[in-house]
Amino acid sequence: MPDPILIVALLLAAGLFFLGLSGARIRRRRPLAAARSACAGGGCLTLGGLLIAAGLNLYTYARLTYEQPVATVTFEHRGDGRYLARLAQPGKPTRRYELAGDEWQLDARVLKWRAPANLLGLDAQYRLERLSGRYADVVDETSRPRTAHDLADEPGLDVWTLARRHSSWLPLVDASYGSATYLPMADGARFSVSLTQSGLIARAENRAAREAAADW
Repeated sequence: MPDPILIVALLLAAGLFFLGLSGARIRRRRPLAAARSACAGGGCLTLGGLLIAAGLNLYTYARLTYEQPVATVTFEHRGDGRYLARLAQPGKPTRRYELAGDEWQLDARVLKWRAPANLLGLDAQYRLERLSGRYADVVDETSRPRTAHDLADEPGLDVWTLARRHSSWLPLVDASYGSATYLPMADGARFSVSLTQSGLIARAENRAAREAAADW
């Protein structure tokens, strides 16, 4: 299976080689051959740079295989319809957020790739995007304070936006879509969140969470 890092390294090396060759041909007074080498070198360097930029962005996504645990969320009631949410993700420190409302919602982005990209080591990937509070009543939803917290960074080239707006430029992307799950908040409740090929799934993990979901 080709290593993406090796591919980038070869492109950059080829680009530098062709640029060096172009300089040598200029010294030999062969302008047409020098121009061809310069174009080849510039093309290799440009493609390598784009792959690096895309790789920086894809690094913020985690690989998605079958059903995969992505987070655990626990809640502590702070009074007046507000909760302290603790979000734990595999391999990351626990983060704390204040949420207002009756329910919590977790959003994620998912990128799925076609077979040729899979051969390059690109499995389906996901990234958690937002944790927010919701109200059970629509009137409250439109009139009471809303809380939402960004969970994702956006370094490098935004592959998601390119895939959505210019799908013809990225034929290796099979699908890009958003997924969300929401359940009620309760004091002491703990929920686990997993992601499958069909989207996010949340499950109650303790008695407080099961009781809140049963009364929902």
